[in-house]
Amino acid sequence: MKKLIMSLAILTGLLPAGAFAQKYCYVDTEYILENITEYKAAQQQLDQLSVNWQKDIEVKYAFIDKLYKDFQAEQILLTDEMKRKRESEIITKEKEVKEFQKQKFGFEGELFKKKQELVKPIQDKIYNAIKKMATDQSYAVVFDKSSDLIMLYANPKYDKSDDILNALGYKTGDKDSGGKAGSSGSSGSSPKTNTPPPAKDSPPSDQDSNIRPK
Repeated sequence: MKKLIMSLAILTGLLPAGAFAQKYCYVDTEYILENITEYKAAQQQLDQLSVNWQKDIEVKYAFIDKLYKDFQAEQILLTDEMKRKRESEIITKEKEVKEFQKQKFGFEGELFKKKQELVKPIQDKIYNAIKKMATDQSYAVVFDKSSDLIMLYANPKYDKSDDILNALGYKTGDKDSGGKAGSSGSSGSSPKTNTPPPAKDSPPSDQDSNIRPK
């Protein structure tokens, strides 16, 4: 999410002394997102895509495992030409599944693009609402409580999160003592998705080591 972090300049003394006479407030973008139904729907869609793609990857690796085990069991009966053909098939399948995994979960892969498609418009809408509030009410800086900025203490009366939700036309949630609504399973800037585990160990290829058992 676009972070209004002039706060870093304030904390490091880069703003002139007169700036401290200006008005400041903060919002909690994590809390705001948790109360936006479109965000919850987007998160669920991203999670489901991630789960489905990961299942596909696991099926592909299971098939490669079977090919390799069959090769080990049958290679004594195979000619050299047949062995080379079977080895080539395993290596090709391994490359295909790695490429599939990269296309889905890699940098700027399908999951990344889908996240941009579903979540960025919501983030932009929140940012524009914050900007309008800051302009209309003459706030010099708006802090984000859910960002990396450490807020040792925040007086709730300066929390404008509900004002932003109301401006966007959403019902506000009940904040607990920590300033969060409902469960804390969401990220303040982007939805959490089921991140795929590291690539499963696959049969060795002729690029790495000899496929034939010693």
